[in-house]
Amino acid sequence: MGYSGIAGGAVSVRGWGQLVLPLDQMAGPIQLPGAFLRFVGVSEVLGAVGLILPGLLRIKPGLTPVAASGLTIIMIGATVVTAMGGSLAPALVPVVVGLLTISVPTAGRAWRNRYI
Repeated sequence: MGYSGIAGGAVSVRGWGQLVLPLDQMAGPIQLPGAFLRFVGVSEVLGAVGLILPGLLRIKPGLTPVAASGLTIIMIGATVVTAMGGSLAPALVPVVVGLLTISVPTAGRAWRNRYI
């Protein structure tokens, strides 16, 4: 499971945070609608499920790179919005998570070529 498990865990924590925290605590320098923040949280949690379950259950493992690609797009958006807020240090969190999600399809391809 490797990279997909690590990336899935990181994305899951971010997603659950956006689902559980009250909207007033998530307010940042750039105002985003509450429904949009909840939608992104649901997308992150479902993407984390898509990273973890196919490899764990060995059902449709080809869906893991699809989930990783979608989460990479979400992390690019999160990085841009966070950086637009003025400080670059908080933008490092979605950058690191995005790098993890980028590594999932690459690591999976290397593993399949080596062991299958």
